[in-house]
Amino acid sequence: MSQSSLSTAAAGPGSSGTGAPAGSGADYEVDLRSLSQFELAWRKFKQHRLALIGLGLLFLIALAAIVGPIFLPYQNVPPLPDKIVYAGRPPSLAHPFGETGGLQADVLMLVVNGARTSLFLGVTSMAIGVGIGTIVGALAGYLGGFVDNLLMRIVDVMLSLPLLFVILVVAQFFRDARDNVWSIIIVFGLFSWMGVARLVRSLFLSIREREFIEAARAVGVRDRRIIFRHILPNALSPIVVAASLIIGGNIISEAFVSFLGFGINPSTPTWGNVLSNSLTFILVGNWWWPFFPGFAIILTVLAVNFVGDGLRDAFDPRSRA
Repeated sequence: MSQSSLSTAAAGPGSSGTGAPAGSGADYEVDLRSLSQFELAWRKFKQHRLALIGLGLLFLIALAAIVGPIFLPYQNVPPLPDKIVYAGRPPSLAHPFGETGGLQADVLMLVVNGARTSLFLGVTSMAIGVGIGTIVGALAGYLGGFVDNLLMRIVDVMLSLPLLFVILVVAQFFRDARDNVWSIIIVFGLFSWMGVARLVRSLFLSIREREFIEAARAVGVRDRRIIFRHILPNALSPIVVAASLIIGGNIISEAFVSFLGFGINPSTPTWGNVLSNSLTFILVGNWWWPFFPGFAIILTVLAVNFVGDGLRDAFDPRSRA
């Protein structure tokens, strides 16, 4: 062993090669910090590649929905009569998504402006449905007894009413319903909470019997704090997945009812309206008109489902080993 090695060994762990005084312990200080639930969830979420891809796609779609209409405002002005091509024009450098038949509008403009309404409808109606369903399911599952039976019978009655029929009735008997996006949003939200309520109820029935809940009751913790502080975070994973499915389902439902002509007024562009208006011109070879808004719907729903899968794994305590 060399002389320098002997000197270093004799110095012991309290010294360093940089001349730090012995016993300072600067090289052995460790800063420990407990991570919150959301920090742990984000760490787990970043390991899910499809979820990151879906999150990136959603960010780009949302950015296009917010910023796009500024550069491509919705204009329903037909071209000059001698410039009109009945079947529209296929994609080109000037119009990457092509031009529609009839009034010959730019398809990219329709898709970008329709994204704002479709995404807003899907997210807002999801928030209404998940909020109502979580409250109803939490009360039914935690309180049980008469409250549980009453709320679940209300859920059964609501499930017996078909959503499509209700939307048709609203569009038929309320003249301003189709001109008001909020009317469709409220209808979608009021008919999308029942499944969430049943899911939350089953989770609360299971979690409320666990030892840490019994310990919280024993020390006098209030029911409201037990519900929102102890039980609900442990039930968050399935709720997040259900929320992601509701977003995709409501976007598809809006496209479906708009395709039937009973959705939002065509003066407000949505992906469903664009698909509905293209029906007549498909037979004349105008494939680009329905293709791009349909592809936008598929891409958005896939991205939402990918993010939902990632959030499910991220908020599941059993997957954080």
